[in-house]
Amino acid sequence: MGARDWSLRLAREADAAAMPAIERAAAVAFADEPSIDPARTRSEADYARLIRRGHSLVAHVGEAMAGFLVAQPFSRELHIWEMDVAPAFQRRGIGAGLVRAAQIDARSTGFRALTLTTFRDLPWNGPFYARLGFEEVTALDAHPRLAGELANEVDDGLPAERRCALICFLD
Repeated sequence: MGARDWSLRLAREADAAAMPAIERAAAVAFADEPSIDPARTRSEADYARLIRRGHSLVAHVGEAMAGFLVAQPFSRELHIWEMDVAPAFQRRGIGAGLVRAAQIDARSTGFRALTLTTFRDLPWNGPFYARLGFEEVTALDAHPRLAGELANEVDDGLPAERRCALICFLD
Protein backbone atom coordinates (compact mmCIF):
# COMPACT_ATOMS: atom_id res chain seq x y z
CA MET A 1 0.00 0.00 0.00
CA GLY A 2 1.19 3.50 -0.80
CA ALA A 3 1.97 6.35 1.53
CA ARG A 4 -1.40 8.04 0.91
CA ASP A 5 -3.77 5.08 0.77
CA TRP A 6 -6.13 6.59 3.34
CA SER A 7 -8.93 9.14 3.41
CA LEU A 8 -10.41 11.52 5.99
CA ARG A 9 -13.95 12.63 6.69
CA LEU A 10 -16.02 14.15 9.46
CA ALA A 11 -16.96 11.57 12.07
CA ARG A 12 -20.54 10.31 12.27
CA GLU A 13 -22.21 9.08 15.44
CA ALA A 14 -22.06 5.48 14.19
CA ASP A 15 -18.24 5.78 14.10
CA ALA A 16 -18.19 5.98 17.91
CA ALA A 17 -18.64 2.20 18.13
CA ALA A 18 -15.14 1.55 16.71
CA MET A 19 -13.28 4.27 18.63
CA PRO A 20 -12.75 2.58 22.04
CA ALA A 21 -11.10 -0.45 20.39
CA ILE A 22 -8.77 1.77 18.33
CA GLU A 23 -7.91 3.76 21.47
CA ARG A 24 -7.09 0.51 23.33
CA ALA A 25 -4.99 -0.82 20.44
CA ALA A 26 -3.08 2.46 20.11
CA ALA A 27 -2.34 2.42 23.85
CA VAL A 28 0.08 -0.45 23.15
CA ALA A 29 2.64 2.25 22.30
CA PHE A 30 2.42 3.21 25.97
CA ALA A 31 2.93 -0.34 27.28
CA ASP A 32 5.87 0.78 29.44
CA GLU A 33 3.84 3.61 30.99
CA PRO A 34 2.55 2.44 34.38
CA SER A 35 0.18 5.42 34.63
CA ILE A 36 -1.70 4.42 31.46
CA ASP A 37 -4.27 1.67 31.64
CA PRO A 38 -5.09 0.48 28.09
CA ALA A 39 -8.33 -1.00 29.38
CA ARG A 40 -9.50 2.44 30.51
CA THR A 41 -10.85 4.18 27.43
CA ARG A 42 -13.64 6.57 26.68
CA SER A 43 -16.94 4.84 26.13
CA GLU A 44 -18.83 4.68 22.86
CA ALA A 45 -21.37 7.10 24.41
CA ASP A 46 -18.57 9.55 25.31
CA TYR A 47 -17.28 9.44 21.76
CA ALA A 48 -20.79 9.89 20.33
CA ARG A 49 -21.25 13.00 22.52
CA LEU A 50 -18.00 14.48 21.22
CA ILE A 51 -18.88 13.64 17.61
CA ARG A 52 -22.16 15.54 17.98
CA ARG A 53 -20.08 18.68 18.66
CA GLY A 54 -19.15 18.60 14.97
CA HIS A 55 -15.34 18.76 15.00
CA SER A 56 -14.30 15.12 15.06
CA LEU A 57 -12.65 13.26 12.20
CA VAL A 58 -12.05 9.69 11.12
CA ALA A 59 -9.45 8.21 8.80
CA HIS A 60 -10.14 5.13 6.70
CA VAL A 61 -7.97 2.72 4.78
CA GLY A 62 -10.41 1.05 2.46
CA GLU A 63 -13.43 0.18 4.58
CA ALA A 64 -11.46 -0.04 7.85
CA MET A 65 -11.38 2.85 10.30
CA ALA A 66 -7.66 3.46 10.74
CA GLY A 67 -7.78 6.32 13.21
CA PHE A 68 -9.71 9.23 14.61
CA LEU A 69 -9.50 12.60 16.29
CA VAL A 70 -12.20 13.92 18.60
CA ALA A 71 -12.31 17.56 19.59
CA GLN A 72 -14.55 19.96 21.45
CA PRO A 73 -14.95 23.73 21.20
CA PHE A 74 -14.09 25.87 24.21
CA SER A 75 -14.72 29.53 23.45
CA ARG A 76 -12.19 30.44 20.71
CA GLU A 77 -10.17 27.23 21.06
CA LEU A 78 -10.77 23.72 19.76
CA HIS A 79 -9.48 21.10 22.21
CA ILE A 80 -8.33 17.70 20.97
CA TRP A 81 -9.44 15.13 23.53
CA GLU A 82 -8.11 12.07 21.77
CA MET A 83 -6.25 11.22 18.59
CA ASP A 84 -5.40 7.60 17.88
CA VAL A 85 -4.26 5.54 14.92
CA ALA A 86 -4.61 1.75 15.01
CA PRO A 87 -1.18 0.05 15.12
CA ALA A 88 -1.69 -1.65 11.74
CA PHE A 89 -2.05 1.77 10.11
CA GLN A 90 0.61 3.78 11.92
CA ARG A 91 3.61 5.44 10.22
CA ARG A 92 1.58 6.43 7.13
CA GLY A 93 0.97 10.08 8.04
CA ILE A 94 -2.57 9.43 9.25
CA GLY A 95 -2.06 11.04 12.67
CA ALA A 96 -0.50 14.15 11.13
CA GLY A 97 -3.27 14.20 8.53
CA LEU A 98 -5.92 14.13 11.25
CA VAL A 99 -4.27 16.99 13.14
CA ARG A 100 -3.77 19.07 9.97
CA ALA A 101 -7.41 18.55 9.01
CA ALA A 102 -8.46 19.63 12.53
CA GLN A 103 -6.30 22.76 12.11
CA ILE A 104 -8.02 23.56 8.80
CA ASP A 105 -11.46 22.94 10.31
CA ALA A 106 -10.67 25.07 13.37
CA ARG A 107 -9.25 27.94 11.30
CA SER A 108 -12.16 27.95 8.84
CA THR A 109 -14.75 27.94 11.64
CA GLY A 110 -13.22 30.86 13.51
CA PHE A 111 -11.20 29.25 16.30
CA ARG A 112 -7.96 31.00 17.22
CA ALA A 113 -6.10 27.92 18.49
CA LEU A 114 -6.03 24.15 18.78
CA THR A 115 -5.11 22.72 22.20
CA LEU A 116 -4.40 19.34 23.78
CA THR A 117 -2.68 17.74 26.75
CA THR A 118 -0.05 15.03 26.48
CA PHE A 119 3.13 13.52 27.91
CA ARG A 120 6.02 15.96 27.53
CA ASP A 121 8.79 13.35 27.71
CA LEU A 122 7.85 10.70 25.15
CA PRO A 123 10.52 10.73 22.42
CA TRP A 124 8.07 10.80 19.49
CA ASN A 125 5.44 13.12 21.00
CA GLY A 126 7.22 16.47 21.20
CA PRO A 127 8.75 16.37 17.71
CA PHE A 128 5.44 15.17 16.20
CA TYR A 129 3.43 18.06 17.62
CA ALA A 130 6.21 20.63 17.10
CA ARG A 131 6.25 19.79 13.36
CA LEU A 132 2.53 20.56 13.33
CA GLY A 133 3.01 23.99 14.93
CA PHE A 134 2.27 23.20 18.59
CA GLU A 135 4.21 24.66 21.49
CA GLU A 136 4.06 23.94 25.20
CA VAL A 137 1.91 26.27 27.30
CA THR A 138 4.28 27.45 30.00
CA ALA A 139 2.08 30.23 31.44
CA LEU A 140 -0.78 28.05 32.64
CA ASP A 141 -2.17 30.92 34.75
CA ALA A 142 -3.08 32.54 31.41
CA HIS A 143 -4.91 29.34 30.35
CA PRO A 144 -7.09 28.30 33.31
CA ARG A 145 -9.04 25.73 31.25
CA LEU A 146 -5.85 23.89 30.31
CA ALA A 147 -4.51 24.17 33.87
CA GLY A 148 -7.78 22.65 35.09
CA GLU A 149 -7.55 19.81 32.58
CA LEU A 150 -4.01 18.99 33.69
CA ALA A 151 -5.20 19.01 37.33
CA ASN A 152 -8.02 16.60 36.40
CA GLU A 153 -5.50 14.28 34.75
CA VAL A 154 -3.35 14.28 37.89
CA ASP A 155 -6.48 13.48 39.94
CA ASP A 156 -7.01 10.55 37.55
CA GLY A 157 -3.52 9.23 38.34
CA LEU A 158 -1.31 10.69 35.62
CA PRO A 159 2.07 12.07 36.78
CA ALA A 160 1.95 15.89 36.97
CA GLU A 161 5.65 16.35 36.21
CA ARG A 162 5.29 14.49 32.90
CA ARG A 163 2.10 16.11 31.60
CA CYS A 164 1.86 19.31 29.60
CA ALA A 165 -0.59 21.36 27.60
CA LEU A 166 0.15 22.24 23.99
CA ILE A 167 -1.31 25.00 21.84
CA CYS A 168 -1.19 25.74 18.13
CA PHE A 169 -2.22 29.28 17.24
CA LEU A 170 -4.14 29.48 13.97
CA ASP A 171 -3.39 33.02 12.79
